[in-house]
Amino acid sequence: MTSRRDIPRDEIILIADDDPAVVRVLTRILRRAGFERVLSTTDSSAVVDQFEAHEPDLLLLDLSMPGPDGFEILRRLSDLVSPEVYVPILVLTGNVSAEARQKALAGGAKDFLTKPFDVPEVLVRIDNLLETRRLHLQISHQNRILEERVRERTRSLEEARLDVLARLARAAEFRDDETGEHTRRVGDLSARLASRLGLPAEEAETLRLTAPLHDVGKIGIPDSILLKPGALSPAEWEIMRTHVTIGAQLLADSPWPLLKYAREISLHHHEWWDGSGHPMGLRGSDIPVAARIVSVADVFDALSHDRTYRPAWPLEKVLDTIRAGSGTQFDPRVVAALIDEIAETSSPRVESHD
Repeated sequence: MTSRRDIPRDEIILIADDDPAVVRVLTRILRRAGFERVLSTTDSSAVVDQFEAHEPDLLLLDLSMPGPDGFEILRRLSDLVSPEVYVPILVLTGNVSAEARQKALAGGAKDFLTKPFDVPEVLVRIDNLLETRRLHLQISHQNRILEERVRERTRSLEEARLDVLARLARAAEFRDDETGEHTRRVGDLSARLASRLGLPAEEAETLRLTAPLHDVGKIGIPDSILLKPGALSPAEWEIMRTHVTIGAQLLADSPWPLLKYAREISLHHHEWWDGSGHPMGLRGSDIPVAARIVSVADVFDALSHDRTYRPAWPLEKVLDTIRAGSGTQFDPRVVAALIDEIAETSSPRVESHD
């Protein structure tokens, strides 16, 4: 029957001892046991470089060496090797004092071999340490697989959530904008304005995803009002205005941060800078910045594209209308950001009015 020691072993073992005779003995013992990748050095100053270059599965380290001794090498290796990586170090020593053992263990050694060596003991201790490393590598591999599965699952869940978010936004516009392009454009423009205003990139992306839900409350508005081709009566306007609170109610009580952010936009994007908006009459910076941005982006996109009740306005007329609302309906900084954005992205170039 073939024993385990007759089977070639592919583990890398590095021997570090300043005594060439010890190195020869250990190398012979290991090769006879089937270890084919045995490296060695008698230069203690080369141990760390050898360790980095070959990444051994096991280090046999003499404590009593000139130059850096074994304790100093242990210290250097502890700075080099991540705590998550298990590379066993088997100390070679003729010093059997408790103090030396404790110091070596504290420095990262896993076991000891006392000179002169007992061959069966050498092989048993080496086998035990390599088996521990093998199990550690196996567990680490399984952990990486599990972590990747968790990441994939998290990505899938996030993609599903974002898909629901997009479909919810389209549902709000489906009755008066079947393409859903208005909501997408408002999201994209809001994100660009947020970037111009210096908001963090993460918040700008959040705004891109959530701004399309600004009018989700239109789901609760009757078609007779929402799709009316002519002007709304005062009573109809009061009903139309409730879409902000309907939207806030639809998005309320969600633990998902994106929906909390979307609720704030839905509720407040019809507040006015001068406090005369609805539903709460907030003024100035009391209005959430996301809602202030969406307010401008929404009006710009609605006026510059065809709607069921009127054709698109010329760009300059849209911008003049928004400029006129700066400081009353709109946050002046957001209006300025819009003018700059359109000036850079439209042709012919639109100049800002100072």
